[in-house]
Amino acid sequence: MDAAAVFDPWSPEFVADPYPAYAELREAGRAHWYGPTRQWLVPHHEDVSALLRDRRLGRTYTHRFTHEAFGRPAPDPLHEPFHTLNDHGLLDLEGADHTRIRRLVSKAFTPRTVERLAPTVRELAAGLVGELVAAGGGDLQAAVAEPLPVAVIAAMLGVPEEDEERAMLRPWSAAICGMFELNPSEETARRAVAASIEFSGYLRELIARRRADPGDDLISALIGVEELTEQEMISTCVLLLNAGHEATVNTTVGGVRTLLAHGEWPALALAPEKLSTAVDELLRYDTPLQMFERWVLDDIEVGGTVIPRGSEIALLFGSANRDPARFGPTADTLDLTRADNPHVTFGAGIHYCLGAPLARLELAAVFGELLHRAPALRLAADPVRTPGYVIRGFDALLVEV
Repeated sequence: MDAAAVFDPWSPEFVADPYPAYAELREAGRAHWYGPTRQWLVPHHEDVSALLRDRRLGRTYTHRFTHEAFGRPAPDPLHEPFHTLNDHGLLDLEGADHTRIRRLVSKAFTPRTVERLAPTVRELAAGLVGELVAAGGGDLQAAVAEPLPVAVIAAMLGVPEEDEERAMLRPWSAAICGMFELNPSEETARRAVAASIEFSGYLRELIARRRADPGDDLISALIGVEELTEQEMISTCVLLLNAGHEATVNTTVGGVRTLLAHGEWPALALAPEKLSTAVDELLRYDTPLQMFERWVLDDIEVGGTVIPRGSEIALLFGSANRDPARFGPTADTLDLTRADNPHVTFGAGIHYCLGAPLARLELAAVFGELLHRAPALRLAADPVRTPGYVIRGFDALLVEV
């Protein structure tokens, strides 16, 4: 089929509801060439799950090939600050460098570490939701969804509350994440480069402070690791912030909107024991990261289609999470009691999200507080989606309590 006939990530209508198009792609085959971005679209859960674990694919190819040997153009030199920051982060590393840094960073996300954070997360959620309720409502995104995960990651890293740059963490992250959209504009790239320079400069200065006066935080711990370069430290910290709050923010806002739209809010408020399965169902039902891209390092075959080395594959998380072949006839139905729920929202394989337990903890805390304190929550205005397709979110979510 002509994938461009149904897949249109720059269309507001498609972004608002891409799921019917995904169903057409799944029905038509397992791999589809998409000319506008020169990618292969993979829509089925079984294939997405398998390819996430396939070592013939990678987030980068530079650990094995030069740009010329791989048949790809070198990045624009004007974008160098962004690529330096991004390419030294855990998400975009492969091979020995990925193994080395993941081993070091994973110590910050052990079950015991996350459990120690639980009282802090619940206290923050209670305070933020309490303020929203006391005000009678407001923008749930700005008042609750954004500040909670940013505060948690900032505390883990050791970003002082008095630093004025703390207020820039979310804007810097948003600017950098703009580069993960399909065919980003030159203006998007300019903002990402500026944010990369400013964010890196702040972290370099903070690292210098921690060298002189170590604290009980992740940056201080990373300083003591001899095999970690300063650039790897900076890139790791930025990735932890970006990945550590984007999914939580967008699932909080999108989840509240989904629950209200489906009339599930009052019922869930009366049955908080469903919260654990409800959080994972919201992560599945309207996936905050719709697409995950990987390079083909060695020829592979998907459903009889040979995809050659040098190609780029777009794994459609949003489609995989609605695939009836895995989730049955209720794949398009919101089921807050769904127990068998192997969604791919957090990825799989060596790039499985380290922060998944923390994200679940934060989401459970926020939803728990909202359901307890605002059982009659309702929308005050129709929410407006952000224009991006890959990262699925809203500009705001105005609610009344």
